[in-house]
Amino acid sequence: MENVLAVLNLGDLAQAFSKMGMFPVFDLAYYIVSILYLKNEPGSVEVSRRSPVASWLCAMLYCFGSYILADIMLGSSPVDYFQYNSHILLASAVWYLIFYCPLNLFYKCVAFLPVKLVLVALKEVVRTRKIAVGVHHAHHAYHHGYFIMVIVGYVKGSGVALISNFEQLLRGVWRPETNEVLNMSFPTKASLYGAILFTLQEAHWLPVSKSTLILVFTLFMATTKVVMTARHSHGSPFSLIESWTCHLLFGSSLGGGEEDNHHPPAGAAPSPVKTKEELSEGARKRKAKKAE
Repeated sequence: MENVLAVLNLGDLAQAFSKMGMFPVFDLAYYIVSILYLKNEPGSVEVSRRSPVASWLCAMLYCFGSYILADIMLGSSPVDYFQYNSHILLASAVWYLIFYCPLNLFYKCVAFLPVKLVLVALKEVVRTRKIAVGVHHAHHAYHHGYFIMVIVGYVKGSGVALISNFEQLLRGVWRPETNEVLNMSFPTKASLYGAILFTLQEAHWLPVSKSTLILVFTLFMATTKVVMTARHSHGSPFSLIESWTCHLLFGSSLGGGEEDNHHPPAGAAPSPVKTKEELSEGARKRKAKKAE
C-alpha cells in the first residue's frame, strides 16, 4: 500500500489529510446530517412542538452520543464534551434551523439530494477520524487492551445508534426491536470493521501508516455512503461476505433463524393452550347456562 501511494505521490496527501482540522466545516456537515436523520424519525416534529427541550436533548445525543458513551466507558464524565461551547452552539443552531426555520427553508435546502450527498460525504470524514481517535485514546489508557480499543473505536464511529433506544425514550417512543446491536446498519458494521483495522494498525500488526489508513478508509466510507444515499438503499455491501462467513462458522446466514423463532413451521398443530379471551368467553357461557 505504501509503495503504491509513493508511486502516485499520495503519501504527502494522506499525511496532510490526516492532520486536517474537522471544525467547523466537517463538524457542521456531521451535525446537519445527524439532525436531518432525527427530523425524519417518527414523532420527532411533534416532540419539537410539544417539548423543545426534549427535542434539543435528542439532537445533542445524535451529535455527541458517541462521545458520551465512549467517555463513560473510559471512566470520564459523560458531560465532558459539553465543555466545548463552540461545538454545542453550532449543533444547537443547526437543530433550531432544521426544526424551526420559517417555511422549512433550511431543511429543504440541506435535504436537497445534491447538497445532501456532499454533506453525507463530509460526515464520513468525521466518522473515520472519530474511529481513529477512539482507538488511539483507548490505546493510551489500555496499552495492550486490544478488545477495548476495538470497542471504543466502534462506539465512537457508531454515534447515537448504540443508544438509540434511550434517545427514543426522550421522544416518548419505545421500540426495542430497533436495537442496533440486533439489527446493525451499514455505518455501524463499518465502524466495527474500521475499529478492528485501526486497532491492528495501532498494534503494528497492519503494515500501513495511520495517515494512509485514514485516507483509504475515508474514501471507502464516503463513496459507499454517497452511493447508498443516492440510491436510497439501506442494504450493506458486506452482506454477501457476512452471509457466507456466518453460514460457515455458525451454520446460518446473518440474521437467519429469526423467522423460525417467531413463526411455527407450516402444517404444525395449533397450540392447545387457550387465550385469556377464550377462557373468559367460556366462563360467561357457563354462567349463562347455570342461570337458565
